[in-house]
Amino acid sequence: MKYWICSLMAICFLFSACSQQSNGVKPDSDETTPVKKTIKNGTLSISEYTEGKGYDIYDVATFAGGCFWCTEASFECINGVEDVISGYSGGDEERPTYYQVGDGKTGHTEAIQIYYNPEIISFETLLDILFVAHDPTQVNRQGPDVGEEYRSAIYYHNDEQKKAVATFFEAQAKNFSKPIATEVAAFKEFWVAEEYHQDYYWLHPENPYVQNVSVPKVKKVEKAFKDLLKKDCGK
Repeated sequence: MKYWICSLMAICFLFSACSQQSNGVKPDSDETTPVKKTIKNGTLSISEYTEGKGYDIYDVATFAGGCFWCTEASFECINGVEDVISGYSGGDEERPTYYQVGDGKTGHTEAIQIYYNPEIISFETLLDILFVAHDPTQVNRQGPDVGEEYRSAIYYHNDEQKKAVATFFEAQAKNFSKPIATEVAAFKEFWVAEEYHQDYYWLHPENPYVQNVSVPKVKKVEKAFKDLLKKDCGK
């Protein structure tokens, strides 16, 4: 769990997260960009969260690769990615909270839902980025974060994505000394995480976990896919 770094800060998160102001800049942000909102003490379904936002024109990918603070930020800088939302997927519990998921009793992963323009970036390229953003050979963990909620997973939305994942795994197997441990399953539901988790990497660059765990992962993606980055990403 990332609580090992943040445990002393947990109470501050709970009581001040909604009022915290950005100390960083999100890619392509401006003063008119609406702040992501979820209900204060629970989670929304993804359909509730995106209602009226026009996201139905985009394709969707749902991935899990450890802490969603890291994976969300790894994809937000990619050209063609319109939005990345942190949340929970892969389990059966409805409207799970962060701490319920962290207790390992819901079956959910810390996941991200990616809305992207397939005319600019392909699902296959997103898979490439995922396998750089995290280690797909680790079982029920990513680095210091240990637990079923940190397992590697791809939740496919249709048969085309399912076939693309199978082809991708076959090609990637030779690139790893250990077997790929990534769970592949049909998408069931995505529950949007509490408000203070959204855009966490960009809003809290001073956080020790962000500095020591998230930043190296995001920088690794930016280096590997520098030709795909949005203009002025992270500046």
